[in-house]
Amino acid sequence: MELEFSGEIWFWRGPAPHHFVTVPDEQAADLSAIAPQVTYGWGMIPVTARIGATTWTTSLFPKDGGYIVPIKAVVQRAEELDIGDTVTIRLTVDT
Repeated sequence: MELEFSGEIWFWRGPAPHHFVTVPDEQAADLSAIAPQVTYGWGMIPVTARIGATTWTTSLFPKDGGYIVPIKAVVQRAEELDIGDTVTIRLTVDT
């Protein structure tokens, strides 16, 4: 499954702070439908993600009935991204 959407980068200040983009509801529903077949635990969904020219592997985190995409620091540096920036993300669900 491949998805593309845009969203704003936000920062979570937890014990392990990180940057994320929230998957829009429509795409989150599509992901929920296949989650039982691809999740490896805790509802995490393995994906290959791309923003601009940067591609990386990660896992979508379940949150509030939807999913969030963690944006690695190396991606932020390569694409010159910061909190509040709107990005277009392409996801390929790893099966």
